[in-house]
Amino acid sequence: MDFNLSPELTELQARIRRFVADEVIPLERDPRCGAHGPDEALREELIGRARRAGLLSPHVAPAYGGLGLSHFGRSIAFEEAGYSLLGPVALNVFAPDEGNMHLLEEVATPAQKEQWLRPLAAGEIRSCFCMTEPAPGAGSDPSMLQTTATPDGDDYVISGRKWFITGADGARLAIIMAMVPGVGATMFLSDMAAPGIVLERNMDTLDRCFPGGHGVVRFDGLRVPASAILGELGQGFRYAQVRLSPARLTHCMRWLGAARRAHDIATDYARQRQAFGQAIGRHEGVGFMLADNEMDLHVSRLTILHCASVLDAGHLALHESSRAKVIVSEAVWRVADRCVQILGGQGTTSETAVARIFADMRAFRIYDGPSEVHRWSLAKHILRGVKPHAAAGGHA
Repeated sequence: MDFNLSPELTELQARIRRFVADEVIPLERDPRCGAHGPDEALREELIGRARRAGLLSPHVAPAYGGLGLSHFGRSIAFEEAGYSLLGPVALNVFAPDEGNMHLLEEVATPAQKEQWLRPLAAGEIRSCFCMTEPAPGAGSDPSMLQTTATPDGDDYVISGRKWFITGADGARLAIIMAMVPGVGATMFLSDMAAPGIVLERNMDTLDRCFPGGHGVVRFDGLRVPASAILGELGQGFRYAQVRLSPARLTHCMRWLGAARRAHDIATDYARQRQAFGQAIGRHEGVGFMLADNEMDLHVSRLTILHCASVLDAGHLALHESSRAKVIVSEAVWRVADRCVQILGGQGTTSETAVARIFADMRAFRIYDGPSEVHRWSLAKHILRGVKPHAAAGGHA
């Protein structure tokens, strides 16, 4: 595969890099960054800056206000955005909105796109994706879905409880996965202000980069019309995969940028900090960690570019997205961990961005499927004789 960048993509990469350095990184210490992510005023300021720079929602089709980047193009843009934990918020490519916009583009009706996709792409509203449930409900095993949507005349009445719902606090749109009795899992669209939706609480988590944090949401007889069905009845799990494979990859892109930032900070420190008669980077203990970082970053980028190219060519098999998610999530975590170690005591403080990257990145090995589940899925493919290095393949 040819991973050379076109002149247009090279220029866009440079623009985003300058924008993040000049417009985003200076806001990282803004007091509006709280325990549950940047507040709405800060998000709106970041969105406004990206809009003025012509960089807003680069993944969305131009018809809805974006730049219409291919998956390969997104891999370049999203890495640059991820160099600051606020960068994805500014460019409107943060989770879950980015994945939700992709899903709406692929599945929604024209009316649903006008109602929800257009304002999402403009950064005017936020959204959440309501699938994960407390035990005994759906987590890594979506077949355990407990939330129900019961037909009642021309409407559906949704009841159930969700948690770890990223961005629920302050979201305008909810995409809800529920089981329709006798039909199967189905996705529904709802205004979060609708009667019957209760945000019980925000969960205190290690990460602080997602606007709205992570909420516990209860549906108490939420009534939605049939026109709120996203796609077709009973096809919810299939649409989840439409969203999930690209979303796993875009997480990899953004966190690669964050890992590169941590590595750059650690490298500068290793050049300057003196110990035992020389810069610490010249000691093998530190120098080898920097070398290992470089290799992990390189392998992660090649993995992402390969998968993005496969997506652009047609279809990325679930086992390929599983493989990429494990490779990259564990590689960038190793990078962040080494950077903390190189910085020593500094790495455990807010003196640099490394500690914040380290804390925010840890959850990536869990969400969108923990590494252990992906390894289990890959093992099943291997035992069935499906080569994990195939360029394409069917659903798991």
